[in-house]
Amino acid sequence: MKTSGVIEGHILTPEGFVQGVLAHEDGRIVRISGDPVEERVVRHTATDIVLPGFIDLHVHGGGGRDIMQGGDAAQRVASLHLRHGTTSLLATTMTAPLSDLETALTALGPACRERQRGSARILGVHLEGPYINSGKLGAQPNYARPASMEELKRLDALAPIRLITLAPELHGNLELIPSLKAEGFQVQIGHSLGTYEDGVEALHLGAGGFTHLFNAMTGLHHREPGMVGAALAHARYSEIIPDLLHAHAGAIRVALRAIPCLYCVTDSTAAAGMPDGDYMLGRHKVTKCMGGVRLPDGTLAGSTLTMDQALRNLVGLGLELDDASRRVSTFAADYLALHERGRLTPGAWADVVVMDRQLQLKQVIVEGEAL
Repeated sequence: MKTSGVIEGHILTPEGFVQGVLAHEDGRIVRISGDPVEERVVRHTATDIVLPGFIDLHVHGGGGRDIMQGGDAAQRVASLHLRHGTTSLLATTMTAPLSDLETALTALGPACRERQRGSARILGVHLEGPYINSGKLGAQPNYARPASMEELKRLDALAPIRLITLAPELHGNLELIPSLKAEGFQVQIGHSLGTYEDGVEALHLGAGGFTHLFNAMTGLHHREPGMVGAALAHARYSEIIPDLLHAHAGAIRVALRAIPCLYCVTDSTAAAGMPDGDYMLGRHKVTKCMGGVRLPDGTLAGSTLTMDQALRNLVGLGLELDDASRRVSTFAADYLALHERGRLTPGAWADVVVMDRQLQLKQVIVEGEAL
């Protein structure tokens, strides 16, 4: 179905804000016109704020459904997150037996090939494990195992795997990174007991970043810098969960100073957008209470964060709006080489969020379709 439309407001382009008009047709931006405007003006007038749609590379669930459930779960999850401004995402799996992963990816294949109306674009799969360290599971079930190219190709044939989290210190994982990159998989480090040296070597061999920085990895000590030290000293890209539960505001500020393209993810679970209660995260039962999601032993188990709140949290930490926008849109797109998403420019997909000056959502447009 052909669609077209015009959006007026303070529009964030790669060159800065303009006050003007964005026109889109057949799912693409065709024109942006207007006069430059300073950011300090943008937040202090009643004019709508127009930003790139949010991109979330770590989504386990939402709206009561978990990606590992298969069936129509992915569509339900993508619908919930679209209502919070996420126009594209990676459906993220849990560490699980091969049969469970096959069930999830069998359902994800059609969902990746065709976006359903009223849903965010599912760009592919983030395989968070099973190639992780059983000593740093976090909320992952203990089905950890070394990476297998044969298994990966079998799963990738069901649904496109765009991103793989692995622990480089596991036998064979480090040596496999160049082959994974050659096959087109983006690799990042997470759920790891590895050393600083392991992290540096993994980056040297082609790993692109880190999974939920600070969480489920060896911490920073001045004589043993650990994986956190490797990230802060060497990474260009890394995820972080800015719900202010997974990482203290001060730790987020440290990461912002150290990692040029630090980008935000939600690590959201089925509990996102839902009332307090019990939900599933893979094979685990988790409980949402007081804004967080936890296992029975109190371990944080994903989040209830949405990307619109992530943007507000970043601005609350003191970031300028254009910087915060890049960290919920552009940097994630760049990390996966998605040059037609994460920015408002002619030719790009018409993935747009319209917000008021309190940064509350007023409208979401995905590939030209207005929600």
